[in-house]
Amino acid sequence: MSDNKAPVSEYRPEYRVLARKYRPRNFDELIGQDALVRTLKNAIDSGRVAHAFMLTGVRGVGKTTTARIIAKALNYKGPDGKSGPTTGSTDDCSLCRAITEDRHPDVIEMDAASHTGVENMREILDGVRYAPTEARYKIYVIDEVHMLSKSAFNALLKTLEEPPPHVKFIFATTEIRKVPLTVLSRCQRFDLRRVDIPTLSDHFLNICKKEKVKAEDEAIAQIARAADGSVRDGLSLLDQAISLGGDKISAQLVTDMLGLGDRGRTLDLLEKALTGDMPEALKIMDEMYRSGGDPLVLIQDLLDFTHLLTKIRAIPKAKNDDKRLVALAAELSMPTLGRTWQILLKGLNEVQNAPAPHAAAEMIIIRLAYAADLPDPVDLIRKLKDQPASTNGQTMVASAPPRDYAPVARSPKGSTQAALAPEPQIQGEHAVRNLEDIVSLLGEAGEVMLSSQIYQSVHLVRLEEGRLEIRPHEHAPPKLAQELGPILTKLTGRRWMVSISGLPGEPTLAERKQNARAAEFAEALALPEVAQILSIFPGAQLTDITARDENKD
Repeated sequence: MSDNKAPVSEYRPEYRVLARKYRPRNFDELIGQDALVRTLKNAIDSGRVAHAFMLTGVRGVGKTTTARIIAKALNYKGPDGKSGPTTGSTDDCSLCRAITEDRHPDVIEMDAASHTGVENMREILDGVRYAPTEARYKIYVIDEVHMLSKSAFNALLKTLEEPPPHVKFIFATTEIRKVPLTVLSRCQRFDLRRVDIPTLSDHFLNICKKEKVKAEDEAIAQIARAADGSVRDGLSLLDQAISLGGDKISAQLVTDMLGLGDRGRTLDLLEKALTGDMPEALKIMDEMYRSGGDPLVLIQDLLDFTHLLTKIRAIPKAKNDDKRLVALAAELSMPTLGRTWQILLKGLNEVQNAPAPHAAAEMIIIRLAYAADLPDPVDLIRKLKDQPASTNGQTMVASAPPRDYAPVARSPKGSTQAALAPEPQIQGEHAVRNLEDIVSLLGEAGEVMLSSQIYQSVHLVRLEEGRLEIRPHEHAPPKLAQELGPILTKLTGRRWMVSISGLPGEPTLAERKQNARAAEFAEALALPEVAQILSIFPGAQLTDITARDENKD
C-alpha cells in the first residue's frame, strides 16, 4: 500500500498576512505619526516618561503597535542585558522579542471589550503591587479601554493617579469621548492621525517590492484611497489584490476587486447629469452597474468629484493637473455645484437604506439631470429686478438677517436712518409727542443704553405735557423710570414726571416693528413672483425685504 502523503519538507510555512508581517517594530518604522514619534523619543531620551499613556485614533493607525513599541523601548536591555531604554532598534534584545511575540509575563495585554467588569480590574490591581520578574517595568496595555464599565473605571482611578514606580499603563481607544475625564486627566494623551494617501502609497509600493510583486501606481493609489487613512485596512486590501493578481496588480484588477467604477466614466456620468443629458447619464450608470460597480461607491465617487470641482471653482489659481476637471469646473457655477452636493449627500443616505440601491442611485441621477435645467437663484432675482415694482414699491432680495436694534432718528418724511450723536447733550425745548420722539431724543444725546432699553422694554400707558406713564417689561432695569425723568427734564428744558403704571399700555416699539415686519413678509410672500421662486426651489426662504432704489433702477 503506497503512501500518497507528501514529505513534510514540501509543505510551505504558514502564511502571515501583510498586516502582521510588516508591523512596525520600532519608532523609525512607524509611518504617518511624526508628532507622536518625536514626542515619545524626546521623553524616553530625557527620562521624562509618563506613568500612563492614552492612545486614540481610528482603526488601523497603529495604537496597539505603538503601545508595544513603547513597552520594548522602556524595557530594552540589549544583548548583554545591561543597556538602558532606547528609541532605536530593539531586535537584538531577547526580552523585546518576547514582548513582540506577546509572551512576556511583565507586559500584560488586555482587551477591555471582553474584560469589562470591576472584577477584571481587581485582578490587574492585585498584580500591580508586585515587581516585574525580568523586565524593567511592568506594563499594562488595555485595548478599547472605553468599553470598561463605570465601576471598573472607578476602581482604576486611585492606582492610575499614583502607581508604583515600576508600573506603566498604556490605554488604546477608538472612542475617546466615552472615556471619563477623570481617567483622561491622569494620562498623557496622543491622537494618532489618519495616514495620508501619498504616505500610504509609498508604504504599499515598498512592501510590493519586498514581496516581488509588480503593481501599477494607479492600483496602489486606489487601494490607498479605499483604506481611508488606515494602514491595516490598506494592507488587508493589498493582501487581497496579491492573492487575486499573483505577482502583478493592475488598476483594472483593483477596480473590479473593490467594485469601483472607472474614474473617467464616473466623471462622464457627472458631466452628462449636470448638463441635463439624462438618457446618456442613465446609460453610463447602467453600464457601470452591469460591470460590477457598487451604487453606493458610485454616489460616493460623484460626491468626491463634486467636492474637487467646487474647490477648483472656488480657488481657480490652485494647482491641479487634471485639465478635464479644470475645464468642467469653469463651465459650472457655484450655485449648481452647491445644489449638486446637497442632492448627492441626501441621496447617499437613500442608497444606503433603499431595498434596491441601483434604483435609488438612478433616481438620484434623474434628480441631478432635472435640476440642471433649473435657473440659478441669482438669475431669477435679476429678472425680478428688471420687472416693474410691485404695488407696495418693494423688491425681494436675499440679504443678511436684520441687525439688532440701534437708536435711530427719523427724518421729516418718516424714513429711518442711523442716529448720529455729535453732541453729548441737547439744550432747549423739544416736542415729545410719542415714545418714538423720546427714543430719538435720547439717541441724539448719546444716551444709547437708555434709548435701547426704552425701545425694547417700555409699554406706553399715558403721555401728556410733562407727564409720562409707562409699564416696563419684567426684564427692564428696576431704576429705568427714575433715570428717565431727570434726563428728559434736562434735554427738553421742562420738568418731566415719569411714573410706573399697572395698565397694559401699548406694544413696545420693538414689538411694533416686529409686527410690521411680519405684515411685510406676509404681503411679499403673497406676490406671484415670490411664490414661483419658492415652488422652484423647495426649502428656500425669504430672508429680508429692502426698499427699491428707483434712482438706480
